[in-house]
Amino acid sequence: MLSPGTVRSPEVIASLSASVLAVFTLLGAGWAVAQDSSNPDGMGEESELEMPVEVTPNREPSNPQDTRPLSLESSFLSVQGGERLLAEASEAIADENYDEAAEKLQEARQIFNQLSNFYQQLATSFSGIDNRIADEHRNRARDTAQLRDNATYQLALVHRAQNQPELAVPLLVQIIRSQAPTRDLGKKAYQQLLELGFVSTPLPGGAAPEQSTSSNPQ
Repeated sequence: MLSPGTVRSPEVIASLSASVLAVFTLLGAGWAVAQDSSNPDGMGEESELEMPVEVTPNREPSNPQDTRPLSLESSFLSVQGGERLLAEASEAIADENYDEAAEKLQEARQIFNQLSNFYQQLATSFSGIDNRIADEHRNRARDTAQLRDNATYQLALVHRAQNQPELAVPLLVQIIRSQAPTRDLGKKAYQQLLELGFVSTPLPGGAAPEQSTSSNPQ
């Protein structure tokens, strides 16, 4: 079992930054998440996150040719807005400003959760009427749910770095419920619970698919 002091090592800080940046790789690659039979859409709704998003005045768009409000990076109710918050969280983590990082990640996961819920509602509305539109929004719901779960995982790691395991545990359980314990992110979340001492039975085969973000002192 790890001692609380080990989570503040430089390796953990570097892992946090690398993990946040990994979200952008998934976004740019247009990753379609493989679905588990127990949770076919892989996007369990987190109703407690459905909170109004505070909208701030738009800044100048990076692409003047695209004037759609929700396609602008400064819009909060958009993937671009969530992506910007993740970038700000990554910078805060690099500076070891975990309070700011936690705030940015919480905002990002709320945005991605709302987007996932809205896209799923649209997919349901068009189901049987226009399957092309329904499938498009179902895929968007799935992708934004994945982004939400990744942001949630980063937030859990930040709480570990703050020596606040009581805040990390509920987030990790939410990830396992949404992703299912058979997927990579679900396995990583369970590994974190194991390291925190919340669970005692390791996954079959031992370690999670990727090395945990904390390690024993050398």
